[in-house]
Amino acid sequence: MRLSVIGCGYLGAVHAASMAELGHDVVGVDIDTHKVDLLSDGRAPFFEPELEELLARNVDAGRLTFSENFSAIEGAQVHFISVGTPQSESGAADMSYVNVAVDSMLPHLGRCTAGPEVVAGKSTVPVGTASRLAQTIERAGALLVWNPEFLREGFAVQDTLRPDRMVYGLPDDPGTAARAKEVMDAVYERILATGTPRLVMDYATAELVKVSANAFLATKISFINAMSQVCDAAGANVTALAEAIGMDERIGSRFLRAGIGFGGGCLPKDIRAFQARADELGVGDAPAFLAEVDRVNETMRAGVVQTAKELLGDNLTGATVTVLGAAFKPDSDDMRNSPALDLATELSGPAKRVVVHDPAAGPILAKQEDRPYEVAPSTQSALEGTDLIIVGTEWREYQDLNPTQAAGLARTRYVIDGRNCLDAQDWKAAGWTYRGIGRR
Repeated sequence: MRLSVIGCGYLGAVHAASMAELGHDVVGVDIDTHKVDLLSDGRAPFFEPELEELLARNVDAGRLTFSENFSAIEGAQVHFISVGTPQSESGAADMSYVNVAVDSMLPHLGRCTAGPEVVAGKSTVPVGTASRLAQTIERAGALLVWNPEFLREGFAVQDTLRPDRMVYGLPDDPGTAARAKEVMDAVYERILATGTPRLVMDYATAELVKVSANAFLATKISFINAMSQVCDAAGANVTALAEAIGMDERIGSRFLRAGIGFGGGCLPKDIRAFQARADELGVGDAPAFLAEVDRVNETMRAGVVQTAKELLGDNLTGATVTVLGAAFKPDSDDMRNSPALDLATELSGPAKRVVVHDPAAGPILAKQEDRPYEVAPSTQSALEGTDLIIVGTEWREYQDLNPTQAAGLARTRYVIDGRNCLDAQDWKAAGWTYRGIGRR
């Protein structure tokens, strides 16, 4: 099939390359010339495992092209909307990119001769968006399906080609819905053939699946982080606590890892947009607990800053603090809402010197101007002369650090394990004063 992908950022680039990997003829459209040039050369504009190999293979095979011109989508049978919906000043999702994408597509729809033409929304949008767009798209000769994404950064290619479920939000009219479903089944034929569950529902429910899932995951993270504060006060161990409650099949162990909180471009934005949309619908009290989820997430950073001040005391003003990690999670260079960078910025005031290292995001961070901290080219250089290490992102190379060798580089031996990913006993045995999250 011939497919188009509108918006070639994180979601769009991964989706375009993955659809080409399935054998489709795919064109990606984006207004960013530099991004289009990189992708056309088979190079990824951001770090994501497996993506660059996928891009290069399919660009070389001729199945994957990129363009700045919306006319390139003409003749495609399915058009995926994959543009961003960032948080606006009010907290609601900014829909301007979606609106512009749809307006730009309209003159080029209705020209497919292979069968029914479908616009498939993948962007995370406020509930009610699909119903608002459906009639406009149908008048242009296409059908609308809402097909939300569930990508985890660091696993995006895997999550696209081997998802745990496929969701279709379909029109109310049974005949129209059947035609749209048939087209989407053809797109995902190879994925569905492996046994991936396909869930068919109305537009509103499909839109709510993504934001509801993210709201639940954020709640689970903030719950265990709240418990970590209780554990610190009571002298308990949150890691053992999480293991014990995670064995209850009603709860599960995933996302029960205490740390300095969640970040990235999805969870913080989505829970705030969810609250804003619920307020617009007149049911803001129902998800009001999400404001507390957000608050707990923010307090985790403040707790680490306070611990740093307690450990170093008056020496903080002359100290060097090393923050290991800049991306909000490992196997990514995404620094949006990064807890690690929040800590680096906050401590750059009272500390004499703050040094940040990240194996993927570091080179990007080093190019940024007016930052209040240094960026080290290697983990070793970041540790030289340090007084305090803060692990802000659980990259494998930080987990594998030899605490004895690290001690030989440091000036004083304090470490705050912001992700509870280090072996506390090994670090203590090497002479470090160790502080974890809820592991006092």
